[in-house]
Amino acid sequence: MSNQSAPLMPVESFTKTVDELARFVGIDKTFEDISFTGVTLNSRTASAGDLFIALPGAKVHGATFADQAISQGAVAVVTDEAGSHLIHTDIPVLVLRDPRFWVGPIASWFYRNPFSAIDSVGITGTNGKTTTASLVEQIWRLDGRSTGFIGTIGITIDGDESIASFTTPEGTDLHQIVSTMRERHVRNMVMEVSSHALSQHRVTGARFRVVGFTNLTQDHLDFHGDMESYFQAKARLFTPDFAELALVNIDDPYGARLHGSSKLPTKSYSRTNKKADWFYENFEEAPTGFEIQIRGAGGVLIEGHLPLLGLHNLDNALLAIGLAVESGVDPIAVASYLKSLHAPVGRLEPVNVGQKFLALVDYAHTPDAVSRALATARSLTSGRVIAVLGCGGDRDKTKRPIMGAALRAGSDLAIFTSDNPRSEDPTEILAEMIGTPGENEIVEVDRRAAIATAVIEAAPGDCVIVLGKGHERGQEIKGVKYPFDDRIELARAIEELS
Repeated sequence: MSNQSAPLMPVESFTKTVDELARFVGIDKTFEDISFTGVTLNSRTASAGDLFIALPGAKVHGATFADQAISQGAVAVVTDEAGSHLIHTDIPVLVLRDPRFWVGPIASWFYRNPFSAIDSVGITGTNGKTTTASLVEQIWRLDGRSTGFIGTIGITIDGDESIASFTTPEGTDLHQIVSTMRERHVRNMVMEVSSHALSQHRVTGARFRVVGFTNLTQDHLDFHGDMESYFQAKARLFTPDFAELALVNIDDPYGARLHGSSKLPTKSYSRTNKKADWFYENFEEAPTGFEIQIRGAGGVLIEGHLPLLGLHNLDNALLAIGLAVESGVDPIAVASYLKSLHAPVGRLEPVNVGQKFLALVDYAHTPDAVSRALATARSLTSGRVIAVLGCGGDRDKTKRPIMGAALRAGSDLAIFTSDNPRSEDPTEILAEMIGTPGENEIVEVDRRAAIATAVIEAAPGDCVIVLGKGHERGQEIKGVKYPFDDRIELARAIEELS
């Protein structure tokens, strides 16, 4: 199994002419006979034969870097009017009013509409996207299907892995990846669809058989401004432009609203509402998960042991099972697969090196996710919950005090530390998280030291839970990403104490 940093490339070659592109985007102008063999937004990775799409940026216009792309072999540029004035070359320049909107359609057209060949599922929401998508892919693979996965923890094409730069790739990369999936005869693909991607038109040109909605809680307000704008960004996925069918969580107030306003045929799911299309007839917590009975659309009954921890994973599993059945998996087969399901990496992931206390790592990085993860930790231990948490820099500042409050409320010992401070001063981030210092809490800026402190404080029967980074393998400080994995650091701290 490979582990690559760049999108997985198709073996098949693709070629279009600039004249064909002009006709596709509606430009009534004839260009000389020039062909291009790739599409890119990144001047640094442009190669011979590429079409370079130069987009306006928040600080700098992409056309500023056109010379670099051209020096590396780009043969034509697509940009807007402002960008065209920054390009001083005799290669073809196609000017569009909104080039950002056109990225996905151009990439889809260039790669010959790869989504049309694969039965795809898209999942959006604040929390639970990765777990739900992973469960859907696991069910498909247990069903003997060749699968694809695109999301926060990476990209997988029938077992071949690549590291993801974004939860949802840029349109040029997205259609290239799906083209590779088509080439490798992938039958089913599941993809996390972020609100940023929807707002920035990264998924324009994509097409899903069914889309799912998990929940909406505070996050990304630095980008969206307010919860209503955040909701409207998510709601864009639930239109005939993107999908044929929707499955929506009506326990969530935004989900209930979406269910009533979706422009698609929409089915509902609920943990407790028996009027939903998919719901739990019954569930009972067990030491290693839950014993469940799910009633599905049309009256189907799916029951068995679900080996996942946390009540929130009941919601994720219900959506995943509904999506799998809607994609054609036999409900009877799904029931037989339940016992083999597992959470994805960095999601309530146990770290066990022989210690006498429970140690967990979780990706929770929103107030709601922190509360849910800590509630699960509480249910798993008779001792204290010792929790480590930081907030990321250059992101939504308004959630920092709320996350700090969630950490205090859900733990017996709250350890405040750094996450990815990025360009910010980590002490200032911590001050915003903490507010007025309280009892039973520790502030340790160094994340490695904070994890070690949690381990030192733990007694037999306690639970140490490290929150915020989950599967991540680096910590970004002042523009540099240093190797850092919470799972490795937690295991190392335990071993050094033993």
